[in-house]
Amino acid sequence: MSPQAARSHMSIGEVLALLQGEFPDVTVSKIRFLEGEGLIEPERSPSGFRKFTHLHVEQLRFILTEQRDHYLPLRVIKDRMAENFGRPRAVQDKQELRLSRAELLEAAGIDEEMLTELEDYGLLAPVARRYDEEALKVARSVGALARHGLHARHLRAVKAAAEREAGLVEQAVAPILKRRAPGAIGEADEVARELSAHLLDLHAALLRTGVRSVLGR
Repeated sequence: MSPQAARSHMSIGEVLALLQGEFPDVTVSKIRFLEGEGLIEPERSPSGFRKFTHLHVEQLRFILTEQRDHYLPLRVIKDRMAENFGRPRAVQDKQELRLSRAELLEAAGIDEEMLTELEDYGLLAPVARRYDEEALKVARSVGALARHGLHARHLRAVKAAAEREAGLVEQAVAPILKRRAPGAIGEADEVARELSAHLLDLHAALLRTGVRSVLGR
């Protein structure tokens, strides 16, 4: 591959077009899922668009081949990726977030009253008196919504919908876990993550459709 080809940037749609001939089942959601798992790391333009290179295409082709031909879970593919392409920074450097109550309040920009309300309505809960990355995302999101008059008590329907979607994921992975075969937990985890990504995309699309309807568009 020439240096010029390696530097050329492609959109996610162009990457999809290059891969679909060999991997008909690959989708934009699948590529985003693999990015979220740290297997590929496309750059971002100032406006937030992903910028893929031919190296990313080769990495994706490697991942998809390992999944299709060898049925390998992602954690094994990550190790093989490290041998073939070098270990991605997201895999190497990622550390689990653990915040104290005071640290969460500061990082999320909310006050004690709002955090107590979040906990009272079951939107987040500490584990061993610490808050993880998901708790921080919830706190930040609710803080932003509160500026528009939407508080934790208004978001019970959102929580209920998320729990129903989690139930769908549980239903899908239950047969995998029941097999009790070696690697079943890892396979179930991978399937659950991928299903979650698809559900998030579906939820976002339906929400955008609903909002357009509200606005009369």
